Amino acid sequence: MTEEVILGNARIVTTDAVIEGAVRVAEGRIVELCPGPTAAGQDLEGDYLVPGLVEIHTDNMEKHFEPRPGALWPSAMAAVLAHDSQVIGAGITTVLDAICVGDYRDSGKRRRILADSIESVSEARAGGLLRADHLFHLRCEISDPGVVEMFAPHADHPLLRLVSLMDHTPGQRQWRDLESFRRFHRDKSWNDQELAAVIADYQEKMARHSDVNRRQILDLCRGLDVPLASHDDTTEEHVAQAHDEGIAISEFPTTLAAAERARSYGMMNVMGAPNVVRGGSHSGNISALSLAEAGMLDILSSDYVPASLLHAAFLLNERAHMTLPDAIAVVASNPARAIGLTDRGEIAPGQRADLVRVRLHGDLPVVRQVWRAGERVA
Repeated sequence: MTEEVILGNARIVTTDAVIEGAVRVAEGRIVELCPGPTAAGQDLEGDYLVPGLVEIHTDNMEKHFEPRPGALWPSAMAAVLAHDSQVIGAGITTVLDAICVGDYRDSGKRRRILADSIESVSEARAGGLLRADHLFHLRCEISDPGVVEMFAPHADHPLLRLVSLMDHTPGQRQWRDLESFRRFHRDKSWNDQELAAVIADYQEKMARHSDVNRRQILDLCRGLDVPLASHDDTTEEHVAQAHDEGIAISEFPTTLAAAERARSYGMMNVMGAPNVVRGGSHSGNISALSLAEAGMLDILSSDYVPASLLHAAFLLNERAHMTLPDAIAVVASNPARAIGLTDRGEIAPGQRADLVRVRLHGDLPVVRQVWRAGERVA
């Protein structure tokens, strides 16, 4: 257990206000919020103090396993630790490493690194090598013929906190706009005939495998007490199907209609923080800011840029006219509650002392210090 820590002269972002004062921490928990000046403890010099961010979907670890196309890093453990450093440096104290099960491409990379990813994170966690709290989000690509076989051995893993169902087949969901699909894969330099052949192959796999695999994965998840997410919902029918299947989270809905239908069912909408920072979707779908302005945004995920999560929260405060407490909730308490973690995500007595000191440089939030369970980790 950690000794008592007092963090004073801070702008503390709680669930409903920004308070100038101090936070007292003992034995890894927040004990007390003390409004006003204090001479005791560490002086945060007027910086913001926000809860440790909770990330439920990041592909960032993959980039450390394969830092360049075709160049797999020889040490899986080194890749995990590099990922951990980047995550904690972004103020993320709880992260669901989104590990792909199955692949909609033909490279086979994700199949090769699946077991290494799970084993290395588990080993690093058991050995006390990680600064963030790492858990798993298994992303199942249901058009892959082998996805059920790959998922089954890991379905009851003790670190599993979220399972999502994905289908990246072009012509629907994320890639309903085929020109966007073509632009995304511009490095392939497909001509019209080649593109048509690629799309036909993907769609043939979807027709043979997606529905069957979806049902089997849902069957494997029954009784696990792990929340489920649907990926890239585009139509109201997509959302209705997910709701009927017991899915509680809509990840990256591509249209306002899908997000509105999800909200009507009590599902939570997740959007990408890079979408907020860049001002739009890289694949031409609805912008996260538009959903925020419509009151339809519940959770942000850093997706492929860990540093985007905190930046996006402050941009929601600036551009979507959300209060700062509401914007921080989108990256802290809301994702924590969505995956059943009730002990973190807000600055309040009794909560785990996951805390991030943030200083604004112009409009850019800069992480200055990070504590996890009261221990300084960055």
